Amino acid sequence: MLLRMSQLFVRTLRDDPADAEVPSHRLLVRAGYVRRVAPGIFSWLPLGYLVYRNIESIVREEMDQAGFQEVHFPALLPRDPYERTNRWEEYGDNLFRLQDRKGSDYLLGPTHEEMFTLMVKGEYSSYKDLPLVIYQIQTKYRDEARPRAGILRGREFVMKDSYSFDVDDAGLERSYLRHRDAYISCFGRLGLDFVIVSAQSGAMGGSASEEFLAPTESGEDTYVRCTACDYAANVEAFVTAPIPPADTSALPAAQVHDTPDTPTIATLVEVSNARPELRHADRDWAAADTLKNVVFMADYPDGTSAPLAIGVPGDREVDVKRLEAALHPVTLRPFEEEDFPKYPALVKGYIGPGALGGEGNVRYLVDPRVAVGTAWITGANEKGRHVYGLVRGRDFEVDGEIEAVEIAEGDSCPRCGAVIEIARGIEIGHIFQLGRKYAEALGLTVLDENGKQVTVTMGSYGLGVSRAVAAVAEQHHDDKGLVWPRAVAPADVHVVATGKDDAPFEAAESLIADITGRGVRVLYDDRRGVSPGVKFNDAELIGVPTIVVVGKRLADGVVELRDRATGESVDVPVGDIADRLVALVRA
Repeated sequence: MLLRMSQLFVRTLRDDPADAEVPSHRLLVRAGYVRRVAPGIFSWLPLGYLVYRNIESIVREEMDQAGFQEVHFPALLPRDPYERTNRWEEYGDNLFRLQDRKGSDYLLGPTHEEMFTLMVKGEYSSYKDLPLVIYQIQTKYRDEARPRAGILRGREFVMKDSYSFDVDDAGLERSYLRHRDAYISCFGRLGLDFVIVSAQSGAMGGSASEEFLAPTESGEDTYVRCTACDYAANVEAFVTAPIPPADTSALPAAQVHDTPDTPTIATLVEVSNARPELRHADRDWAAADTLKNVVFMADYPDGTSAPLAIGVPGDREVDVKRLEAALHPVTLRPFEEEDFPKYPALVKGYIGPGALGGEGNVRYLVDPRVAVGTAWITGANEKGRHVYGLVRGRDFEVDGEIEAVEIAEGDSCPRCGAVIEIARGIEIGHIFQLGRKYAEALGLTVLDENGKQVTVTMGSYGLGVSRAVAAVAEQHHDDKGLVWPRAVAPADVHVVATGKDDAPFEAAESLIADITGRGVRVLYDDRRGVSPGVKFNDAELIGVPTIVVVGKRLADGVVELRDRATGESVDVPVGDIADRLVALVRA
């Protein structure tokens, strides 16, 4: 393959795009790989599409190598299957809905569980047909409210999604592990540093879920990892280590005190430490001693709404993303000023458990840190009053527990108890055991060995193909531009010819004829009248892993060989350079 810069449809840019937030967005636009069409929608230019196709090819090779079979579905899908699984409504505003000229409802597929399930239902009916794994590489559509970061979070993107079909859970486990191994191999070939973390399945449902994350500071996914053991989890899947119930027999009775002008945790702690009758006997009160009750309006899929109160220690903030992941498909919005008159038992700034849960009309869930037997300072449901020493299990009950607080550096690992740390990454793959949710909804059954109808169990496995382009760019760049791993780069070698006479260009043409004939992919900067500085800047920005400069040193019988990743440069005799390049590419 030979690409000539003089003919290539590419224009590099010196300035960053105004809306670029992350390095991959900035560099992929500046280097002429992608161009924005609309928010969250991008076109691929030739260099970008070469990288995309290289990644797609690696993904397809690994899927085929694992024994999976490729199919292909339309992106335009009918409403009915999504109605039958309740996802027509559950997807909410993220779904692109449209109608044909007859008024029939359709959607642009955000994911294809329903289609895969119905395809297998139409073809297979016996346990002898299983196990089966089929996959597709297909464009997906989601109406992201805030598309950002270039192709990392778009409204149109390409994903490899595959599904396993097994008779029983043991078969599902085997299929799951086959996919896990295939993903490990795939991301290794792409040159991606990655971690595997416990995760939640989200809108697709299911269990035994893991995400593959590419660690990078610009990643939008936050995950935790233990500093002592191999525990790692997405923050939505992080589970607080159980806190055993405490003995409350020696705790004093709860007391209500006047605490005027203390609507915030900070003011409450200040007053509690300043007044002698409120002071703790042994130490100062801290925010961690207070119970903060945050009220939301919960919107349910059936169109109804109701208040939901979440109790957390006062030194922690509520993590709405974690909450919504646990409550899915329920969504949350702030409890506004105009909502309070509808629920007079809720006194703004002084809400306590006494007005929540139980027989009341406000559901009350607490973070596991608000454990049975723990005592708190919290609102007394009267303006300017708080209750001290209120004990869960003795003085108040809750409707349930839910992981609600923002995870912090220094929290305890739920597996070994050591300290955890927080990191950020880009989700590049997600595998999970769907179970029988979609098979039951759509009637996918087979006859087992005894002639009995059994519901098929499924696994779902997604891999972001277009997103992987950005993920690789995030991990492989420097202050000069992109630095592609050879497996995904648009070319193996970037040959740069410089000078005003013909000799460097003729020597470059001879070298290129030799190495392309031996399978080396070449990007050749053959532009005349362009300064060496501009050519070198473009070569560094574009990021091909090996750069060869044919210029003034040609008179000494040598060319310059540069390693884009390390910046190292060596002079190589003209007669040796072709073999040297072929060996590099084949290494």
